[in-house]
Amino acid sequence: MRKLITAVLALALIATVSYAFNRQSTNVEAGKSMESEELSKNSVDMTESKDESEKMDETIYVGMSGGYKPYTFIDENDELTGFDVEVWNEIAKRLNRPVEFKTADFSGLFGLLDTNQLTTIANQITVNEKRLEKYDFSDAYVYYGAQLVVKGDNAQIVDLESLKGKKVGVSLGSNYEEMVKSFDVNNEIQVITYESYQASLQDVSLGRIDAVLNDKLAGLQAIKDSGLDIKLGGQPVEVLFNAFPFVKSDENTELIGQVNEALAAMREDGSLEAISNKWFEINITQK
Repeated sequence: MRKLITAVLALALIATVSYAFNRQSTNVEAGKSMESEELSKNSVDMTESKDESEKMDETIYVGMSGGYKPYTFIDENDELTGFDVEVWNEIAKRLNRPVEFKTADFSGLFGLLDTNQLTTIANQITVNEKRLEKYDFSDAYVYYGAQLVVKGDNAQIVDLESLKGKKVGVSLGSNYEEMVKSFDVNNEIQVITYESYQASLQDVSLGRIDAVLNDKLAGLQAIKDSGLDIKLGGQPVEVLFNAFPFVKSDENTELIGQVNEALAAMREDGSLEAISNKWFEINITQK
């Protein structure tokens, strides 16, 4: 009888030890599983964070004034639109990269570019020698003429020579300002600078200044839409072309190559001409 009791107790002890061991093993496995899940979650979070960071790094930041119709302006729905906006939306789509537009006064755009707050500028930027010394440019995408706009009854101002003794309005920091100053070596022309193209046209119509020098197509658009008493003064002063400026760097050299490939493809398939015809009813993207 004593042997039987001893045997039963031994079996009970073995069962208890086995249960405790199995429970401990289960807890360890559960702990490992929870740890694995936590590591996996952290890994996913890190991956998402990395993907978001890479997406931000790939964003192309394009600066423009938002006040130069029909190139870049705010429409009746308070949305940024225009020729340059659509051109860059198409370029970004072909590069498979996000694009973000930032607006500022024209005179401040190059400062934003210099401090790497912008990738480039799309605001009908004329390529000239001074800018080429500091920036790398894409291929030209617009060809146009520098044009005087005068009051409706003004028949005297038709070129830069006829501006002597007169007041001419130009966009502050623009190529047009440099154009007049380069011509006017004897300081015979009074140059008035403006942040707003529309404000300069308003002053012409009111007789506060004698002319405005700017892009011919923008002038034609203003004559058509503004209702102001203005007209073109003579023929284009000079034929110019526009491109996108970039701060000089190896990274931007690669990006410029990609932008040029996109522009070439857009010319080839007619996309660039279609955008031009939408906003100007003519093709301004060819010489």
